Amino acid sequence: MIREVANEKVEKRPSRVRLNGRILFLTEDPSLIQRQLAGEDLPWDTANPQNNPKLRDDISTDEITPAHICFFFDETLGEFPYTGLKCGAELPIARGALKGAGFVASVSGKRRGKGSSREQSPYAELCAGIQLVIAENIERIYKQNCQNLGVLTSTDFTLIDRIRSGEEMLLSEFTRGEDEITRQIIEYGGLFKFNVARLQGKAFLPPITTRERPMNLAEKIFARHMLADSGQVGVRAVKPGDAGFARTDLRFSHEYVTPMAAIFFDRLVGRDAPVNDPASVLCFRDHLTFLDEVLSEQKRKMGLLDLATQLKLKQGDFASRKGIRLHGELKDRKGAEGICHSVVLETYALPGQLIVGSDSHTPHSGAIGCVAFGIGTTDVFNSWITKDVRVRVPESLKIVIRGKKRDNVTAKDFILKILSLDYVRSGQALAKVVEYAGEAISQLSIDERATMTNMAAEIGGFTGIVAPDSKAVEFLVERRGIERHAAEAMLAGLESDPEAEYTHVIELDADEISPMIAAPGDPGNGKYIRELDAQVPVEIAYGGTCTAGKNEDMDMYARVLSDALEQGKRVAESVQFFIQFGSQETREYCRRRGYLDIFHRAGARLIEPSCGACINAGPGVSNRPDQVVISAQNRNFPGRSGPGQMYLASPLTVAATAVAGHIVEYESTGQRELISA
Repeated sequence: MIREVANEKVEKRPSRVRLNGRILFLTEDPSLIQRQLAGEDLPWDTANPQNNPKLRDDISTDEITPAHICFFFDETLGEFPYTGLKCGAELPIARGALKGAGFVASVSGKRRGKGSSREQSPYAELCAGIQLVIAENIERIYKQNCQNLGVLTSTDFTLIDRIRSGEEMLLSEFTRGEDEITRQIIEYGGLFKFNVARLQGKAFLPPITTRERPMNLAEKIFARHMLADSGQVGVRAVKPGDAGFARTDLRFSHEYVTPMAAIFFDRLVGRDAPVNDPASVLCFRDHLTFLDEVLSEQKRKMGLLDLATQLKLKQGDFASRKGIRLHGELKDRKGAEGICHSVVLETYALPGQLIVGSDSHTPHSGAIGCVAFGIGTTDVFNSWITKDVRVRVPESLKIVIRGKKRDNVTAKDFILKILSLDYVRSGQALAKVVEYAGEAISQLSIDERATMTNMAAEIGGFTGIVAPDSKAVEFLVERRGIERHAAEAMLAGLESDPEAEYTHVIELDADEISPMIAAPGDPGNGKYIRELDAQVPVEIAYGGTCTAGKNEDMDMYARVLSDALEQGKRVAESVQFFIQFGSQETREYCRRRGYLDIFHRAGARLIEPSCGACINAGPGVSNRPDQVVISAQNRNFPGRSGPGQMYLASPLTVAATAVAGHIVEYESTGQRELISA
């Protein structure tokens, strides 16, 4: 396989760049976007930016390519970029509006490309003619996906005038400030071409020469996994900014990504070529299991259900051909074996490992001290060849939560509080390792820690991690059947040195945090429930996904509903309450604990494992813009889970709200009545 790839012809792209075409400004005003699509070029004052129309901030990949668009996995994606972009109450960009309109650059504001790791987003832009993305700051995975595909990125708004004047620009202007490997990837026009050049000896890996130094937990794990210039795995130390390739312990992908990566592999490497170490590769059918229950007639007519079926079939074929373990659909009933993140933590991940997955919530496994992070399609495809992934050692942010949390406060409340902080909302945490510590974190179970590390993705972090301790040992012993002495041995050296460096430290007091919600539109729109100005009735309550479908989440739903039943109450008639398991292991846990009966008697609808409503692909999605939803999932970006108004909250709050019929804090029986008067 390596020999076949090494014979590919590869050259660097020209050292000068001229972009001949128009610039699309993604403004908050939908009429300005529509005027551009009609042929008008907006004036733009780069010297006095305050005179310009307001650009859209926080454009998520859900808005660049809504979930159902990702059923396409070829150049057809070029018909769809920005079709989910919400400006005010409007979606101003329709299918096919960009392709052929002559746009070569796209400009927006803060935090471009937040959210999902889907490489379909920059690929759709590329196929529509976009060669350059300009924004105030750009999320890590999206930026890396752009680089892997050959799309240029920049935070330099002076490029606008230069493009419009037809000026030729040095390619080095787009590599300035990047590490040596990223520079070469940009110069070769993408990751695959760089890797071919690497195998041919044209590209090189800079040696990591960092001397021994105090390191934090993530840096220690990176040092253990980075490739040395000798080809051996492991270097003595790393520091932020060190770049190289890291040997993975586990690589996984799901049906949204595997088929597109498989096409790249078959075309560029060879249909019969083997995958490097298939025993350390996993595939999951976990995203679209319940799609047929919620897909609109309009989308069915677009052939999207058939396309979604093709995703499943293509993944199954590739996994079978390559000898890869596939966690697929159930044989005896509708549903999946489990959500990838849930299964990886429950069954595979071990402390100190380096794990990559085709999903931004891969940091889930950081709960037991792994460096686990999301990668895009091209990274997945390349990792099948090399078993490694490119890494620039990130800076680290430490979040310390001191004290003891309140009884009705959960990890979800902690993370919603963190997401509401100015430091995070302004993008200062982007691409950083988020290390959680403090007494309140130590008190959390592994399931609750997984909520914290999982939602490092919403922070925009590289990954989230908690140092493994006695609770990690208990998890491995009780949930995995590992011998205690073996589990304890895995923790050796897995803690941050006392003198380790952090770019910033955030300290919070657990006792000052009460139950939170995130108002519709963004997970960062957090506020305390007690700060709500008026009662907020809900129609749908949803508990599930990788973030809130774990064993301890089920404990919370059962706790609230048991209290309700004791008071003669159940789910309000005005509310549909969906509880979806994250895995079959969690479903079996609920059966053993008697929760299935509690859920049924209280009026909740139970759903087998799948990502489901979180990606607009299962029961629990909204179907009207005025419909109010409260969900324990991780994201409430516009349109992500239907057109309704979605609030994010903890499992306790979601269940209590389902019973009350409106958003309330939960307090157990004996403290006060469950349902406020």
